[in-house]
Amino acid sequence: MNIRRRRGGIVGIVAMTGILALAVSGCARDGGDSGGDDGETAASPGITDTSITLGITTPLSGATAGPGTCTVAGVTAYFGAVNAAGGVEFGDGVTRTVEIEAYDDAYDPQQSLANFQQMVSDDVFAVTAGLGTPTNRAFRDAAIDEEVPQVLIMTGDPLFSNTEESPWQLGFVPIYQNEGAAFGELLASSSEELTVAILSQNDDYGEGYVEGFKEAIEGVDNIEIVGELTYEATDTSVDAQLTELAATDADVFFNAMSITPLVISSLLKTQEIGWLPSWFLPSNTSSPVAILQPGNATAFPGVYSVSFAKAPASPAFAEDEDVQTFLSNLAEYADYPDMPAFPHCMWSYMVGATLEQAFQGMTEPTRENFLESLRSISDFQAPLMLEGTYVDTTVDGQPAVSTVVVQKYNGTGFANAETFG
Repeated sequence: MNIRRRRGGIVGIVAMTGILALAVSGCARDGGDSGGDDGETAASPGITDTSITLGITTPLSGATAGPGTCTVAGVTAYFGAVNAAGGVEFGDGVTRTVEIEAYDDAYDPQQSLANFQQMVSDDVFAVTAGLGTPTNRAFRDAAIDEEVPQVLIMTGDPLFSNTEESPWQLGFVPIYQNEGAAFGELLASSSEELTVAILSQNDDYGEGYVEGFKEAIEGVDNIEIVGELTYEATDTSVDAQLTELAATDADVFFNAMSITPLVISSLLKTQEIGWLPSWFLPSNTSSPVAILQPGNATAFPGVYSVSFAKAPASPAFAEDEDVQTFLSNLAEYADYPDMPAFPHCMWSYMVGATLEQAFQGMTEPTRENFLESLRSISDFQAPLMLEGTYVDTTVDGQPAVSTVVVQKYNGTGFANAETFG
C-alpha cells in the first residue's frame, strides 16, 4: 500500500489493487446520463472500459485508527484477489479492475467532508466502507447534491438506509436499533429477575441502541432499568458515570459505547470499584484481542455482543475455508499480515463481495444503474458471514445486513448465546 501526500498532510492511501464502487438507491435523476448520437449511455465519472474507482474516507489515525484501517484492508484484500484473477466481469460484458483510494479523516467530520470534496475532484465513482456516523453524516447532503453513491458504509445510523430521505446512501452493518433489540430479546427470554444499568453515547449512536433495547423489553415484568446515564464521544473518562451506576448494583450493564479506549477503561474501572455485572457491548467495540483481553473481561459473569461475521481468531473457524482465504488475501493484497483485531476487516471484505454482486448486475456504466443493481441483492451469503445471516438490500429502512447472532465471550472469542446466563 502506497502513501500519497497532498497539500495539508497525508489524506490518502492508495491501495496497490484498485478501488471499490458503491452505489446508493436506484432512483435515476431526470435526464440521467444521456447517451450520444449513437444511443450509447454516457459513463459516470470514475468508470472506464478498464477500471472503476471507489473512495473510502475513514479514520486511519487517532483513537479509532484500528477499526478504520480495517475498513480499507478488507476491501483492498477482496478486490486485490479479484484483480489478480483478471478483474470483475460487469453486466455490460466489460471486465474491469477495481481501484481503491482511501483518505484519512481521523474521525473528524470536517475532514471527512473535505475528503469527499477531494474525491469529487478525483473522479471517484462511489464512496464506500468508511467508518463512523458523524463522519458519514458530514458529507451526506453533499453526496446527494453531487449524486455520488455513498454506500455500504460502516454506520448503524438508520438515516442512511431510508431511500426517501437518503436516496444516494445505503448502510452496510445492522442499524443500532437492531443490535439493541437483539440484546433486549435475549434478556427477555430469561426467567430471572434482572436489573439493568445503561450508559450510552449522547448522540444518534447511543440513542439508537437504547431505543432498540427498550422496545424489546417493553412489557417484560422481570426486567427493570434502575439507572441510565450518557457520556460525550469527546470525553476521555466516564469514571463518574460508572461510579454512579455501580451504586445501583445492577445485574446487567448495557454499555452503548463506540470509543475503544473508553470501553477498555470502563471494563477496568468497574472491576476496581467492585461492580461485576454482565455486560452488553456493541459489535464494533467488542473485539476480544483489542478490547476484551486488555480489559480483563473474564472477570465478569458474561460479556455479550452481536455478530454476523466469522471470527478468524476463534478455534471454531481455524480450518474454515472462507477464513483461510480471507487471511491469505489480507496479507498478500492489503499488506495486513496480523490476525485482525477488529471485525471491520471482515465486514469490509463482505462489502467487497457485495459490491462485486452489484457490478455483475450493471448493464450500464452509470451510478444510477449501479444503485439499481445494488438495491436488488437478496439472500446473498457473502464470504465470512455466520450461518443465519445474509445480505439483503431490498428492504427500505434496513441496511444491507440486518440479521445478527448474539454471542457470549468465552475468554478467547465468542460463541453463540442461546440464552442469557
